Amino acid sequence: MHQPHQLAARSDDHALEPVPDGARQNWLQLSWSTAGIVTTLVQLFLGALTTFVAGFRIAIVAGVAVTIIGSLLGWGMGHVAYRTGLASTVLSRRHGLGQRGSVLLALVFGFMIIGFIALENAMLYKGFLFYTELADTLPLRLLVYGGLTLAWILLTAFGYTLVSRVASITLIAFLAVLVYMLFDVIASSGQSWASVLQYGAQVPPQMLQAMGADSDSGKFIFCVNVLIGSAGALALMDADLGRYARSSRDIALAALAGNLFMDVVMVAVGGIIMYAGMDQLIAHYVRVDGLAPEAARALALQSPDSVAAAFIIFGGALGTLLMVLAQSKAQVLNTYSASLSLTSLFDALFGWRPGRLLFVVLANLLACLMLSGAILEWVNGFITVLGVLTTCFCGIILVDYFIVAPRRTAAAIPDVNWAGVATLVLAFVLAHFVLQRWLPLEFFTALVVCLVVYPLLSLKGARRAGAAVAR
Repeated sequence: MHQPHQLAARSDDHALEPVPDGARQNWLQLSWSTAGIVTTLVQLFLGALTTFVAGFRIAIVAGVAVTIIGSLLGWGMGHVAYRTGLASTVLSRRHGLGQRGSVLLALVFGFMIIGFIALENAMLYKGFLFYTELADTLPLRLLVYGGLTLAWILLTAFGYTLVSRVASITLIAFLAVLVYMLFDVIASSGQSWASVLQYGAQVPPQMLQAMGADSDSGKFIFCVNVLIGSAGALALMDADLGRYARSSRDIALAALAGNLFMDVVMVAVGGIIMYAGMDQLIAHYVRVDGLAPEAARALALQSPDSVAAAFIIFGGALGTLLMVLAQSKAQVLNTYSASLSLTSLFDALFGWRPGRLLFVVLANLLACLMLSGAILEWVNGFITVLGVLTTCFCGIILVDYFIVAPRRTAAAIPDVNWAGVATLVLAFVLAHFVLQRWLPLEFFTALVVCLVVYPLLSLKGARRAGAAVAR
């Protein structure tokens, strides 16, 4: 008799309300998700890219630095979510942006995550074509993308408990296959562990100069800027997951696990596998596609597709299994966060609450639309900008919660918190456009501007409101 009500509550998953104490989880349960969402082929590709540009050691040092920064940012966001029980986009209503102002975060974060869904669907499809050697046709696209979309909807529909269970199973299987692949590629390459752990920059000097990575400091900055974009997005996901934490310590450890896997493990493994297997990958492109060796090398570092190709070449069926495991757990978690953003977006704009399940479906349909046009390429090129924006959002929320809110007298949530909106615009413009030449670490500039400007604007606005009431 109560089954329909229980099913609806389970699928809605406290999307707009605080998570009750009985649904809270410990750090290990949360870590399946924080680590699961970052152990993907995209992150392996970023590992290959950063290590080939900067050399293995500098890339790892940069990864450790980003791990520390990302963990602190994720802990802060997760702590606020733990205390309030709210997802990141709903959280921004109370802290930083206001009821309708939170639409900005919902739009940017939702667009970013849906773009990831589309990107990783495309990687799975291209890997499928590579493995089966089938021609790319419209019926095949409809069949594969339709099957993937249905799988993500079914696996994400019934709340965080199922999402966490899927992530834990696939993460264990993924890591097991990944370790096997790592040893197999190094053994087949004939190289030693010492050589694959200490190689230098692999790209031509003129390309390094064009990237501003022709010195050790330039290489370090390049790696940090590449890796930090994902850290801002992960911090918002830490909030989506941190609302389920039993304590601040639990989400702190989960945030550390996610950043450690993303910026150290994936960077190291991606770099090692691509370096050790580069000759085999080049030989394949030369033999199958008829490319010159230099063109084949350039293609190998051109996109995440090359990582999928490498794993299929090196591992055959096992490598293909790795590709599917890596992407499936991330897709389930991406769909979960995207549905939360869309739920908050439509509630803030229109007061419409049809339930999170509808937005699970909508997020995947929007991802399919991205695949039909050039917007997916635009998302790819816009990742750095989105990373700076997500860092700005995190900075404003944290400054509001820890500095501004304790000094605020009004309890009502404003429709639009103009202090937060103005700080967002100013921090982004200064970090990405005005000061980028002198301060190339954009996330640092954005966080400093949020820390300084937002309290000034908020407290000044509060004094004006108090004076108006007194009159």
